Amino acid sequence: MLAARAGTAGHHTTIVARRRLLCVVGHHYCALFSSSSTASSSSTIIATTTPIVELQEIHVKPSQMKTYMEMTERAVQVCFPFLPLRLVSTPDTGDDLFVATQALYYQNGHAERNDLRAELQKEKAWTAYMDNWVLPNVTRMQSSIFVEAPLVAQYDTVPGLASAADANAEPAWTYNDKQNNNNTNNNSNCILELRRYKLQLGYDTVPKFLEFYGNGLPSKLDAPGTDPTTSLVTLLYSDVGRLNEVIEVWQHGNGTSAMERSRMAARGAQEWRSAIASIAGLAIEFRSSIHKPASFSPLR
Repeated sequence: MLAARAGTAGHHTTIVARRRLLCVVGHHYCALFSSSSTASSSSTIIATTTPIVELQEIHVKPSQMKTYMEMTERAVQVCFPFLPLRLVSTPDTGDDLFVATQALYYQNGHAERNDLRAELQKEKAWTAYMDNWVLPNVTRMQSSIFVEAPLVAQYDTVPGLASAADANAEPAWTYNDKQNNNNTNNNSNCILELRRYKLQLGYDTVPKFLEFYGNGLPSKLDAPGTDPTTSLVTLLYSDVGRLNEVIEVWQHGNGTSAMERSRMAARGAQEWRSAIASIAGLAIEFRSSIHKPASFSPLR
């Protein structure tokens, strides 16, 4: 999960020298990172490729879930400046429980991801961490690569996962709440709604989905009665892994009550209803789940 954070687009990736992270593993201390020179391979990355999102789903033994999240939090607190981490969450309902969902954003695509993974393999402490903590307590690890849909860049109100890089930034729903002159809430009740579509095979299926979705989205976002703390964070489509899969990530600052109000409002948006009717003809399966973002998740 942990990786050195790449620089912004158009700049070479820099690995900060002589950094060291100490984490408690049970009663033992494990040095995750300790390097004495700048990584030579990382300097070859050129920002000419499409950014990608790696979605990791880590199935943890139920008895170890609390400790796993505590360990992850300690690592993130120290290493966040070097991580492309954007999201850490766990399902509350609608999906397998005791699964840590983690999203990492690579601005420079597969080349950046490969470079950072290679760098990790040089770290003996990282290998020790994997062998002594992760592998004994994780039952399954799944990794898939997604790309953010073009509409993420077309809507100012759809921030995308790149915006979650600043851990101190206000969550998107706070902005929407201010716009409605009702900034009395905080994000302690915030939930993330993950809506996953499995589409029919075919090269043109995902483009059709994105066309239908984009045509209907404005009416859903502007539907009267939508909770002011509801916002679309990102729309992803798969590139490696389970192909022809699309994932919506919605943020509801007021929790499930906000989700329910926004769902009811969307049912009155005719363009959105038409878009969903068209999308239904492309879909094989649809799943919806509610996630709680970790307290240390950049997106929360």
